[in-house]
Amino acid sequence: DCPPGSACTVMESIKDADYCILIVEPTVFGVHNLNMVYELVKLFHKPYGVVINKCQKGENPAESFCEERGIRILCRIPFDNELGTMNSNAKIAARESEKYKAVFSSLLETVKKEVHHEAAVNP
Repeated sequence: DCPPGSACTVMESIKDADYCILIVEPTVFGVHNLNMVYELVKLFHKPYGVVINKCQKGENPAESFCEERGIRILCRIPFDNELGTMNSNAKIAARESEKYKAVFSSLLETVKKEVHHEAAVNP
C-alpha cells in the first residue's frame, strides 16, 4: 500500500513487488497520479492492473486512460454512500455487505488469476 503519486516509498514498493494493483479515482487528478505510477511499473517491468474506485455513470477519464493504453482494468468499485459509511465506521465492506463481498471476492479471484498467469509466463 502506497500514497498517491511517485514518491520514493512508491518506487521502493514497486521495485520489490511481484504484481502491482494501481488504484485510481475517475478524475483528471487521479489520472495524473495514475500516469506517474504507470510509468514506474513500466520502468521496473512489473506486471500490473488497475482498480477504478468511486466509479459513477458518465465520463470517466481513468477508464479512457486505461483503454487508450491497453491497461487491464481489474475492477470498478462504484461511488456509493453505503460503502463510504462502512469505511468511515471502520467496517470491512466484504464482511458487512453481500454486494461488496461479491465485488471484492471477484477482485481477489481476478488478481489471483493475473498473478498466476504472470508467474507462468515470467517464471
